[in-house]
Amino acid sequence: MKKIVASVGLVAIGASGLQTASAQALGTPDASKPWSISATLRGFYDDNTATVPNNVSVGPNEHRDSFGFEVSPSAALAWSVDQTTITLGALYSFRHYDHIPLNGTGHNDNDFTFSAGLTHAFNEQISARVSDSFVIGQEPDLLRAGNTFSTFQRVSGNNIRNYGMLGLDAQLTPEFGASFGYDNSFYDYKDRGPGRVALFDGGTLFQPSTAGALNRIENRAHIEGNWQAMPETKLLVGYQFTDINYNANEEIGGTLDPIFGDTRIFSKDRNSRAHTGYVGAEHNFTPEFKGAVRVGASHTEYPNDQSVKSTWTPYVNGTLRYNYAPLSYVEGGVSYDRNATDVVGAGLPGTTTLDAESAVVFVSVNHAITPQLFANLLGQFQNSTYHGGTFDNKDEQYYLLGINLEYRFNQYFSAQVGYNYDRLESTSALNRTFDRNRIYIGVTATY
Repeated sequence: MKKIVASVGLVAIGASGLQTASAQALGTPDASKPWSISATLRGFYDDNTATVPNNVSVGPNEHRDSFGFEVSPSAALAWSVDQTTITLGALYSFRHYDHIPLNGTGHNDNDFTFSAGLTHAFNEQISARVSDSFVIGQEPDLLRAGNTFSTFQRVSGNNIRNYGMLGLDAQLTPEFGASFGYDNSFYDYKDRGPGRVALFDGGTLFQPSTAGALNRIENRAHIEGNWQAMPETKLLVGYQFTDINYNANEEIGGTLDPIFGDTRIFSKDRNSRAHTGYVGAEHNFTPEFKGAVRVGASHTEYPNDQSVKSTWTPYVNGTLRYNYAPLSYVEGGVSYDRNATDVVGAGLPGTTTLDAESAVVFVSVNHAITPQLFANLLGQFQNSTYHGGTFDNKDEQYYLLGINLEYRFNQYFSAQVGYNYDRLESTSALNRTFDRNRIYIGVTATY
């Protein structure tokens, strides 16, 4: 249930309330050997397993809440030789719910997380890196590939998210350097097939499935130059190209009607391309206190929706990290950018919500209370404003809070207890406000 949010702009390894993809599970093994294995057993209580809106009533034989247990084995490898480092991590999670989550497929969830990375230094000036993160799961923070949520809802089934990255760094002169990168995000939700509502005149009204709204491939390529302006300050300038291709090939709105005609809207109508330019800086305030910021603008166009003009959006990406004591640090970040969304405000004739502008703020504190007792506090806030369709300029706010305590009896055995709170504050037009409280207690054995 421990939550993890990576630095803004980096891939996030989700670990929502009932996940155990903690830093220990997929991180660097014990320094005494290149590999480690572990297993976690936890009991939990979740008062809103399916993230059901507060105003929705459940049937007499249905339940919002559930007790349950989770079993999670994992393994990790970190191997270095000369100028090359390889890391591997794998985690399987079996969760059992006493009460089947609403719209769920059964009492059990099976999640899988795999990560791999390779870095190689060709010489002192040029280095390369490649990594991949593959997930099968149901929780929204496990299924994202960045710090921004595209959906706030739990989705039953073996949903897939894959994030891969390639990068090359070159130090051209002692003062000037450059980096080149490409990343790819792939999303495949199993909630397929549009909903169909029969109209009075024999026509059909289409409603989006999760797959129709969110199945996509995101491609990004960037180039960034840097100048060592001062010993502790590096100035940056960069360009990024983003292409988002929705590939479910489903109707996500509109009608097929003898009176109104064919006004169907398809997944691919939300495709977009964006060009982003930015400037920024990285600065080491002290050896323990470091920060980075990138600020610019994005120009986005929608090639399959001729009714929508291209648009400009601010672009912000910043992080701070302070290591204030051994094994203790605080990290925070902010971002502002466009992102995919599960909101599909399909109106007539043929308009739809294309994406969202989201502002995100997060902070994470990891504190060693004693040599054996560790505390983690995570908070995140996201405000999303929707673009296009019947929900144009409507917004929602999402809050999450996670508190975790871990006691390490020795290097092989530890115990954890924690609490997570999630809240979606929804506009009256969307009407899907929900609260979710989760608590857990468990033990982990590591070798």
